[in-house]
Amino acid sequence: MSTQNIPYKIYLEESEMPKAWYNVRADMINKPAPLLNPATKQPMTLDELSTVFCRELAKQELDDTTAYIPIPQEILDFYKMYRPAPLVRAYCLEKKLNTPAKIYYKFEGNNTSGSHKLNSAIAQAYYAKQQGLKGVTTETGAGQWGTALSMACAYLDLDCKVFMVKCSYEQKPFRREVMRTYGASVTPSPSMETEVGRKINAEFPGTSGSLGCAISEAVEAASQDPGYRYVLGSVLNQVLLHQSIIGLETKAALDKYNIKADIIIGCAGGGSNLGGLISPFVGEKLRGEADYRIIAVEPASCPSLTRGSYVYDFCDTGKVCPLQKMYTLGSSFIPSSSHAGGLRYHGMSGVVSQLYHDGLMEAVSVEQTSVFAAAQEFAKVEGILPAPESSHAIRVAIDEAMKCKETGEEKTIVFGLTGTGYFDMVAYQRFNDGQMGDYIPSDEEIAASLAKTPQV
Repeated sequence: MSTQNIPYKIYLEESEMPKAWYNVRADMINKPAPLLNPATKQPMTLDELSTVFCRELAKQELDDTTAYIPIPQEILDFYKMYRPAPLVRAYCLEKKLNTPAKIYYKFEGNNTSGSHKLNSAIAQAYYAKQQGLKGVTTETGAGQWGTALSMACAYLDLDCKVFMVKCSYEQKPFRREVMRTYGASVTPSPSMETEVGRKINAEFPGTSGSLGCAISEAVEAASQDPGYRYVLGSVLNQVLLHQSIIGLETKAALDKYNIKADIIIGCAGGGSNLGGLISPFVGEKLRGEADYRIIAVEPASCPSLTRGSYVYDFCDTGKVCPLQKMYTLGSSFIPSSSHAGGLRYHGMSGVVSQLYHDGLMEAVSVEQTSVFAAAQEFAKVEGILPAPESSHAIRVAIDEAMKCKETGEEKTIVFGLTGTGYFDMVAYQRFNDGQMGDYIPSDEEIAASLAKTPQV
């Protein structure tokens, strides 16, 4: 099909929208290793998981065989407020780079939360409401997940308690205030409100926090009230399942105009956006129907895939959550507070980890000054101020497009633009003022953290 017939933005019709989430685990030959009970080292059961998560979400977490799970109508109705999300041809970026590559991005920032996180937030809030719960607790890093969950909870009249990584709480007051506007309570983590928070503060005085710390506090808060359950914005199988709406829409939009992607790129923190974007494409690879080059992009300051170990580890710093086999830097690893993005988790999704371990995808780490340089270049020509997280994918998309310029290859590149950066202006200010640096943890720092991983 001629490029003249391909619109600048590709939208799906309502009749073309996915009606079920895709569970890539059903097609994986090597399934992700099971979550383990930290006390018994045995696989977590449905009953055990249901004390932490909503029961229906626990079922989704454990389901390795059902390929497609129908999306409840109430969630589909909520999705209509901001979905389908556009698949955009980056014509202006292509022209600026003078590359023969064709660049597309899936834009997930077209909602008040400003990111893809709302796709799973509404699903998890829905199942909590269906179970008759009073509310949910959670953690948030840069604030996108907390914002999305507060929106979903307000829509369904649920209470929402958010523990926000302390450095982000201080750097992003407006993100915090959006959460509060939607009725959520927001606490900087680690706090003195929980036992595990007090313990972490004692062990790491003056710490700026991490997602692992905030997770520990949110789990403890939920466990103390039977009317609450804990919900998580990334990493877990259930979250990647809900986020598959991103990849399903992307693939349907490409197929609509007979476009074949060569390279698919996503930023990688805990794995929610990346896993959601790549799932249907990986499914084709697993079934032998097509092949793609898939690249996970992570920050050099928190490089779990590229420098971590593939072992069982605690999902949280306080060591109260189940053990997961994943690429990890160790649950005690706390990224530098100078890192501007929300990709601050010490580990990686079990699904993404298994796919990477099996050679079905690549991973690269990039330094944040080069990430913000790419963000600035993108903003100037494409008219969107991207989130720092998304800008990791932009960095590598530009790099791959420039390789095409060198070789003359006309490859089609697709990347995930996970959200907008309008609440990240402190980071942009530091970059514009030349005050942003690149912190890369030493081998000794990572080794010291990995030495504390449990023996399984």
